[in-house]
Amino acid sequence: MQLFSTFKHSVHIEMAISTLEKKGIERDKIFVIPLDNRTEEHKLFDTLHHSDGTSLIDIGAALATGFSVIGASIGFKLAWGPIYWGLIGAFVGFIVGFAIRLFTEKIVKKKQRLLKGAHSELIVIVDCEESQGELIENILFGHFALGVAKIKGG
Repeated sequence: MQLFSTFKHSVHIEMAISTLEKKGIERDKIFVIPLDNRTEEHKLFDTLHHSDGTSLIDIGAALATGFSVIGASIGFKLAWGPIYWGLIGAFVGFIVGFAIRLFTEKIVKKKQRLLKGAHSELIVIVDCEESQGELIENILFGHFALGVAKIKGG
């Protein structure tokens, strides 16, 4: 039987491994595999197949509405009239809102992601007898495993 479990990178992995060794699991029956971190930057614009749930035009749409109302109101006193100044205000508001959102996504949230320090997770694989499966599963969950899967050998 094999048990697969995932852990966040912490001291609890070492504690789980030492507990497994104390319970009679040999060291060569325990495999720890670190997952690689993503090296490329996250894409800012969504594709047809993937969306990150972040909208870049929400602030732009709100500012376009506000600026167009202001532009149309002021446009009654200006030479080109309210329609042109309303359209100019909408365009300027959208560009300003889009730039604000782009700045927050590229600069501010990138710094927050770096400060969080997304560590790679680890996969722990344990080869054992079927009779030891329940004990090992309890040990892994007791040391904060994110998930455990059992595969029975044939």
